[in-house]
Amino acid sequence: MASKKTAAASKVNGRDSNPKHLGPKKFDGELVKAGHILVRQRGTPIHAGHNVGMGKDDTLFSLIAGKVKYAHRKNRHWVDVQPLAQE
Repeated sequence: MASKKTAAASKVNGRDSNPKHLGPKKFDGELVKAGHILVRQRGTPIHAGHNVGMGKDDTLFSLIAGKVKYAHRKNRHWVDVQPLAQE
């Protein structure tokens, strides 16, 4: 038996992927502008609600300027953007 690992073995075992920085980026009550990213996710644990769009990688983003609101409706988590009151 070899007492040392070969160079190839350490290359294979040492690989690792870069972090993807998933999760919520804006929280409940925060003010956002149109286009701000709200949540980065894989799949849809959080669904797009009112005034929220979804990218092809399931990223949720704001469609309008307003205030972020997270909610639990119909056994699902949702994120909405409520427009600011016009004065």
